[in-house]
Amino acid sequence: MEYEKARDRLADRLERRYDLEARVAEAIRTVPRHLFVPEEHRERAYADRPLPIGHDQTVSAPHMVAVMADHLDLTAGEAVLEIGTGCGYHAAVTAELVGAEHVYSVEYVRDLAEDARTTLSDAGYGDVSVRHGDGHDGWPEHAPYDAAYLTCATGQLPDAVLEQTRTGGRVLAPVGDLAQELVLARVREDGIKRERLGGVRFVPMQGE
Repeated sequence: MEYEKARDRLADRLERRYDLEARVAEAIRTVPRHLFVPEEHRERAYADRPLPIGHDQTVSAPHMVAVMADHLDLTAGEAVLEIGTGCGYHAAVTAELVGAEHVYSVEYVRDLAEDARTTLSDAGYGDVSVRHGDGHDGWPEHAPYDAAYLTCATGQLPDAVLEQTRTGGRVLAPVGDLAQELVLARVREDGIKRERLGGVRFVPMQGE
């Protein structure tokens, strides 16, 4: 399979369908998703669908990764916290937008964290920081963050993640149990302003 051509077609299709910023489409075009999925699923790496990565987890469909990046409006040099490393694909796309050294990712499953760290390094994103831990706690050592996002559904936005996001920053997450909505929270001096962005379906956050 010609991965590069398939990735180009995927990026072009997503850019048109979701009116993505050019930088976001270019990140999708650049990151080799096939390296982040199990070998038995690589032929489907550039299909716009989630794929299993083991431990009852999935890697999000490329359109969802792109849409989330687009909503966060990430710029180079911003510090970003990711909750739910999974296989590392979403972190790699974020790294294309802000720089790998500015991405901090927390993964609940130790084996996934270790595998993602290796894959990110092999794919050229070794400066992404990955920690095994409970995402509800965020990663206080590197706070404050300009932006944060969750790749798993939560009943409510974790207090620690909100507290570790600077005033003026934003947090994006799927919120809800059976019925989930993508919620963009903006951290302001007078509190948290939430914007609902539509229904989604993610695996639940572990530890809830």
